[in-house]
Amino acid sequence: MVASNDEMTGVQACQHKHPLKPVKAGKPMLIEHEYIRHGTLAFIVSFNVSRGGILLATSGPTRNEADYLAHIKRLVEENPHIKRWHMVADNLNTHCSESLVRFVAAESDLHIELGVKGVSGILESMKSRTEFLSDPAHRIVFYYTPKHASWLNQIEIWFSILARKLLRKGSFVSVDDLRNKVMRFIDYYNSTMAKPFKWTYAGKALSV
Repeated sequence: MVASNDEMTGVQACQHKHPLKPVKAGKPMLIEHEYIRHGTLAFIVSFNVSRGGILLATSGPTRNEADYLAHIKRLVEENPHIKRWHMVADNLNTHCSESLVRFVAAESDLHIELGVKGVSGILESMKSRTEFLSDPAHRIVFYYTPKHASWLNQIEIWFSILARKLLRKGSFVSVDDLRNKVMRFIDYYNSTMAKPFKWTYAGKALSV
């Protein structure tokens, strides 16, 4: 399974202060720009690269190391039939954390000394942890996008769909309402819209 993973942070549960004005003949829908804030959520989402569709979405007030590890653990545990995972992620430090290294080592049946974070061994630095997590011999392998090129991660395309289809014009009376509507949108997307993204960029060098 090839899964594209990332976080969408600071998603605001904003409620429009006044109702939207619907489309009329010759006039577009009018959106009232005054709104009431009800807090924010962070979403961690995994996208099925080969078939399209969302594999898992989790949400909460934060997106720290523990949150990301919990998401990856749940993704693996809920799909026990998947023998090998190929995870695409950007270079955020939570994507190569000590706890993630320990989880991947356990899932790959590696009974080795991992060292001490910031001091020695595999856990010594972000570089050494990244190299370990990228080892193709493991059951779970991470592939990190180049720095400043996180747009190569296909989940970013899906985030833009979510923003256009739901978040930009949506009105949410609470963070629970926001969460529920996002999850319902994912169900709708998976059943009616999901398909693999086709890259159109040929990779040719730009002429000067």
